[in-house]
Amino acid sequence: MAQCLRVDRLRGLTVNIYTMLINEFITDEELAALDEKASRKLCLSTKPNSELGASNLASCKSQGLRRREGNKSHLMGKGPESRMVMGGHKVKGKKYGGKIPDWGTRK
Repeated sequence: MAQCLRVDRLRGLTVNIYTMLINEFITDEELAALDEKASRKLCLSTKPNSELGASNLASCKSQGLRRREGNKSHLMGKGPESRMVMGGHKVKGKKYGGKIPDWGTRK
């Protein structure tokens, strides 16, 4: 039980876990759900942002189905007058056909 096992299942990342029955902790369905986008029904529901998981909330915002928060601004076109503060707007991310860059990916 104290041995350490290296598993390369989560997007090529190496995760150290203790040797137990791994399938009891992470099923294949749960692994697939990590990469899926949040459903439209969930994003448009009346649940407050605080009740959604971080991944689902980020997915909803990126799909343009939930309002963004904060004072971060982006250029939405050309010229200085096209700079727009994201807070309060429903703006799609680049992955879903919008103009907001995807800062979370490493390339």
